[in-house]
Amino acid sequence: MSEPVRLYLGNLPAVMTVADVRDLFAGYGEVTAVDLIIDQETGAPRGFGFVTMDKEAAARAVAELDGLDWHGNVLRVNESHDRGARPPRRSW
Repeated sequence: MSEPVRLYLGNLPAVMTVADVRDLFAGYGEVTAVDLIIDQETGAPRGFGFVTMDKEAAARAVAELDGLDWHGNVLRVNESHDRGARPPRRSW
């Protein structure tokens, strides 16, 4: 197994579950992690998340799934890049 890669998933339909995403990506290789981002205040999905899988499987998934119309949304799938340290939040 090659080095793991974290993929960014954008424009996810609100009805998406971790199992749905895992099933979609499992067709390209072993999925080691799925992280869907949820709004802390409302508990509603924020429409994006991350999938971790090996490098070769991730490359195939990006090539096949980026731009796919899935449940009425055009998916955005690409390799995630570290945004670096975030500035501290201000509390007024």
